[in-house]
Amino acid sequence: MKAIDTAIPDVKIIEPAVFADDRGFFFESFSQVKFEAAIGRSATFVQDNHSRSGKGVLRGLHYQLPPRAQAKLVRVVIGEVYDVAVDIRRSSPTFGQWVGVLLSEENKRQLWIPEGFAHGFLTLSDRVEFLYKTTDYYAPESDRGIRWDDPQIGIDWKSGDTLTLSPKDQRQPLLADAELFE
Repeated sequence: MKAIDTAIPDVKIIEPAVFADDRGFFFESFSQVKFEAAIGRSATFVQDNHSRSGKGVLRGLHYQLPPRAQAKLVRVVIGEVYDVAVDIRRSSPTFGQWVGVLLSEENKRQLWIPEGFAHGFLTLSDRVEFLYKTTDYYAPESDRGIRWDDPQIGIDWKSGDTLTLSPKDQRQPLLADAELFE
C-alpha cells in the first residue's frame, strides 16, 4: 500500500499492491498498521457503508460537523466514479479548494478524506458499488452539505450528462452560507 499526495496534502490516494494472474487478482484492501503509516496519523473506523447507483448519479457534497465529524476511506468495487473532496476548514490555507480523483474497480484506488472536508462523487459507469469506512457514526444532527455546483468552489465534474441528485442534495446551501469547520 502506498499513499499518493493530492493537490491538498491532507487528502491522499491510497494505492494497494495488486497481485494478478490468469486466475484473477488479490489485494489487501485494508490494514490498520499500513494505513496509519501511509497517512501519518491514527484513524479508527467504526462504520462501513455500501451504496449502489446507476450512471449519472451525483451524491454530495456531504460532511458532519464536530463533535461527530467523520473522516472517510472510500473505494469502488464495481464501476467507476469521479470522487471529490472540498476543504471546508476556514483556517486552512486550502480552504474552499477541491481535489478530484478517478476511482474504479480497475485501478482499485482508495481516497482518504479527513475530517474537515466535504465529500461527493459522480457515477461514470452504468452501475457503481461504492464502499466507505467512517471514523464516526452517522449523526443526523451533525449532518451537513454544500451545493455540488457552488460557483465559488467551481468543481469540474467532467460530465456532460444529465445528473440525478437527491432532493436533499438539490437544496444544499452554498459554501458562503454553510456551517463549516473553523
